[in-house]
Amino acid sequence: MKESKSSGKGWQHRSLREATGVAVVLCLAITLTHVLLVFLHVAPANPVSQRYSHQINAWVFPLFEQNWRLFAPDPESVNRQISARTMRIAPDGTSQVSGWFDLSGVDHSAIRHNPFPSHTAQNMLRRAWSAYMETLGGDDRPHSERAVMIQRYLRNIAADRVADQRGDSFDSIQLRVVTLPVGAPGPAGNSRPAAAGPAPVDTRYLPWWKVAPHGTD
Repeated sequence: MKESKSSGKGWQHRSLREATGVAVVLCLAITLTHVLLVFLHVAPANPVSQRYSHQINAWVFPLFEQNWRLFAPDPESVNRQISARTMRIAPDGTSQVSGWFDLSGVDHSAIRHNPFPSHTAQNMLRRAWSAYMETLGGDDRPHSERAVMIQRYLRNIAADRVADQRGDSFDSIQLRVVTLPVGAPGPAGNSRPAAAGPAPVDTRYLPWWKVAPHGTD
C-alpha cells in the first residue's frame, strides 16, 4: 500500500516537472519569436522582413510598435490638440450632439507635475494620431488592412476616454485636431512662453464614426 502511494506521488511529481518544462519551453519560444519579429520590424529592410512583412506587422501593430532612431529625432515644430464630441440618437429619432471634450488636455494634466508620468498619458493618443496620418493621409479613407486597424485603434482610444470621463451613452464620435505652432519662449530669465497663445495653423475634422456600447467593437 505504501509503495502504491509513493509511486502515485512520484508520478505526480514527474507530471508536474514535465508540465513546468513544457511551460518554460513555450515561454522561451514566445519570447524568442517576439524578439525576432520586433528586430525584423526595426531593422533596415531586408529579404526576410520584406517576405514576411504581413506576419511581422500583424504581430507588432499596434501594441509593440517601435520607433527607435539611432540619432536624436527631429524636434516637434507644432502641437496638436485632439478633442472629441459624441452624438446620440434619441428614441424619437433626433440627434443629440455633445460639446467638445479635450482629450489632449487630459493627457497634459496627467503629465504636468508628475515625476513619473505613464506611457499611456505621454504617447498613446499622440502616437495613434501620428500613425493615422501616416496610413490614411488627408482623405480619411483606409486603403489597407493596417489603415483600417489604425482607424479603429484611434476611434476606440477616443471613445473609451470619453466614456470614462463623462459616462454618457453615445452612438457616434467625431474627432477634431487643431494644429498649433510651438509657442515662442518668454522674456529672458522666464521659462514660460509668451502670454498670448499662438494662432491655430490648421483645424481638421474627422468623419463621424459609429461606436458600439462603451466605444468599442
